[in-house]
Amino acid sequence: MLPAFSFVTATEIRFGRGEARHAVPEMAGLGRRFLLVHGRDAARSAWIVDALTAEGYHVTGFAIPGEPDVAMIESGVDAARAVGAQSVSAIGGGAVIDVAKAIAALVPPKHPILDHLEVVGQGLQLEADPLPFVALPTTGGTGVEATRNAVIAMPEARRKDSLLDRRILPHLAIVDPSLTDDCPAAVPLASGLDAVTQVIEPFICNRTNPMTDALSRPAIATGLNALVSLMDDQMPEARDRMAWTSLCGGLALANAGLGAVYGLAGPLGGLSGAAHGAICGALLPHGLEVNAAVATGETARRLDMVRKDLAEALSCAHGAASVALDTLARQARLPGLDAQRVTGDHWSQAADMTAESSSMKANPVQLSADDLSKIMENAR
Repeated sequence: MLPAFSFVTATEIRFGRGEARHAVPEMAGLGRRFLLVHGRDAARSAWIVDALTAEGYHVTGFAIPGEPDVAMIESGVDAARAVGAQSVSAIGGGAVIDVAKAIAALVPPKHPILDHLEVVGQGLQLEADPLPFVALPTTGGTGVEATRNAVIAMPEARRKDSLLDRRILPHLAIVDPSLTDDCPAAVPLASGLDAVTQVIEPFICNRTNPMTDALSRPAIATGLNALVSLMDDQMPEARDRMAWTSLCGGLALANAGLGAVYGLAGPLGGLSGAAHGAICGALLPHGLEVNAAVATGETARRLDMVRKDLAEALSCAHGAASVALDTLARQARLPGLDAQRVTGDHWSQAADMTAESSSMKANPVQLSADDLSKIMENAR
């Protein structure tokens, strides 16, 4: 008998090359005044601005130069309110989309952002529906276009926290792999390992369901094969498969959960300032091995299935799958934790913070502080 489960996602998802430009008319239907959140280089989103302004719509740009923090989001909320924005759109990587989600969520409510944060705040639900929100990811890895949280850096607390509410899912998520074509070669590696993590951890976590299994398991091999291809050639087909893997990961994690790798990556990123995807890539092989060492029953079976997928994609023996994944990352010049400025000084703090994280609560087995330290030690 199949278990009961629920599944939430964006109101509409469009996937495919060219879909971004085709969606401009629907974006225009969300209001006359837009806040467009973009990365440091506004030129990458100029085509959206040009298309909307040509039809008489008012577009205000808001640049995100780095990791989202509370001050940045408060500034974006002020900007949206000042121009009377009726909707928010985002074109960029995970940080850009997270900021836009939070801005769209916080323009209508009167409570400050800290009241709504999961750990350092009160975790209050939004008292009003967010503004309509459109997400256009430009990196194939984060899956944030399909998740119901916005990750926010808290520099003063040296951690990252989340604004969590299912209503911050986009009105429209447009996954157009052509938007990833001009990413530097290092970006697909880190974001690709992030995407692979996000289909593996929901498959082995303790909150799986038939829908998330159907999305995550096939995407493990798809993502790994795309990642191997991208190491040699930045061909569009591989970018398409990586964008699909990323979308599957976002859908799966939003409806199942994650685990120790993500549980550690958030605190380590907050403590060190290192990039989230690169931390995940360094931790993933070792997180799998530590989980496998204590797993039994169904969890052990699922971890064995993941090893099989890794072995086939990386052309290695079944028992050497995690080592082969670590070797692939190192050969592609993904730095270990030490080179990312994630040092042993951060480990004990990260282990304590991880115990409080929602990601760790979904890890398939109970891990001790020593287990978490072993993951970080082996990822150096």
